Amino acid sequence: MLLNLSFTHRSVSNESVNKANNERLEFLGDSILGAVCATLLIQAYPEKSEGELAKIKAVVVSEDILSVVAGRLRIDEMLLLGKGEELSGGRTKKAILADAMEALIGALYLDLGYKTAFDFVSRCIIPEIKSVTGNNYHKDYKSLLQEYCQRFFRCYPEYRMVKRSGPEHERTFWMEVLVNDTVYGTGTGRSKKSAEQEAARLAYETFANGDNG
Repeated sequence: MLLNLSFTHRSVSNESVNKANNERLEFLGDSILGAVCATLLIQAYPEKSEGELAKIKAVVVSEDILSVVAGRLRIDEMLLLGKGEELSGGRTKKAILADAMEALIGALYLDLGYKTAFDFVSRCIIPEIKSVTGNNYHKDYKSLLQEYCQRFFRCYPEYRMVKRSGPEHERTFWMEVLVNDTVYGTGTGRSKKSAEQEAARLAYETFANGDNG
């Protein structure tokens, strides 16, 4: 197989070559993953709109889910890490695991063709699609919004507290989220975290519905 699961920030020449190769495989694997996921969603949910399918797809191919799938496949045990990355817990980092998953998909496609890659991705992703579309699924809108902003705006959302009120044991927080210095959502909650989630939900739904100004 073409895949060399090497992830490192060191500048040694051979390691740099491996990292560059993996980045190309990640690029390819990301595209294959997106195509397979879109195909599965179109087939499984003919009644859903493009916007609804896009929301499901964004969650299914997210870093959070890909890292979990990579863990189930024990990809963490196959990673070749630089010493610094190893010592800093690189085998458990979501970004590294998700990247490795995409690189694996890219390598499968190059070595064995689209059908093999499609079958592999289907086995990994169909359970996640069912989970995401289930009634009890809890969406992490902060993660969804962050990944959307990174992909389409090359930036991170910024959260800012507008105000807080009430006694210590019954406090209410107002948080707003900004993308490129523009406010896209304001949420309230009994904690900063819950208020940020509500603000992120409003912002993400604004982008998902195409109403981004």
